[in-house]
Amino acid sequence: MGNPDIDRAFDGSIPPLYERYMVPLIFEPYAHDLATRVASRPVGRVLEIAAGTGVLTRQLAMRLPDAASIIATDLNAPMLAMAESLGTARPVRWRQADAMQLPFADASFDCVACQFGAMFFPDKVKAFAEVRRVLAPGGVFAFNVWDRIEENEFPDVVTQALESMFPHDPPRFMARVAHGYFDTRAIVRDLESAGFAMPPQVDTIAVRSRAASARMVALAYCQGTPLRSEIEARDPARLDEATDAATQALARRFGTGAVEGRIQAHVIVVER
Repeated sequence: MGNPDIDRAFDGSIPPLYERYMVPLIFEPYAHDLATRVASRPVGRVLEIAAGTGVLTRQLAMRLPDAASIIATDLNAPMLAMAESLGTARPVRWRQADAMQLPFADASFDCVACQFGAMFFPDKVKAFAEVRRVLAPGGVFAFNVWDRIEENEFPDVVTQALESMFPHDPPRFMARVAHGYFDTRAIVRDLESAGFAMPPQVDTIAVRSRAASARMVALAYCQGTPLRSEIEARDPARLDEATDAATQALARRFGTGAVEGRIQAHVIVVER
């Protein structure tokens, strides 16, 4: 079983490793896609929740008109600090905030965007209801979530490698949390329960994830996500061993040079 505090802990050395390895590995193409969808609409006030290290924020800042305001929030102060330090093409307001209890007035925004954050919300319906509350009538909620882990080759191989290392209590963060909110029917039901009456648009998008080596992929997942905390909770002395085991498994599957694997996510857009 997972520990909710560990599952949502993006602190310590995780933020810089996340930004260095995870962002180019899997997040950038989906940030480009989501920002393009938001920019195609006449939005003047944009709220981003679960902004992480700001990969989507940077895309929004580049693509939205200068007149559009952007507030980027995240629960984790270390991730938000990393995002702010990296900067954006134009001013963005940064604010620590919990998506379960947004510190904004009703109908404050034309758009709420969220890149790969919904999986972490302890109560999805409550978080979605908060999004709906702060959206103005006619506003839009645009977000994405990872598809099931079997459709995402790199984390699937890493998870299997760690199952071999910890057979009695395998670290399952990637399958349980990061890739645990993949059922689009459940997502639609949660949106309806949160008060969204309009039918959402749901697109499933597969792209190719690339890295210079299997080692870079292993570092990304084993040390740049809360999977690290799960490994260390079992044995803090085995983090490097776990990273090595993941490297070897990835190299056996994808080769010892540059590697490439399939990743897949659902993109959901729903109007208020």
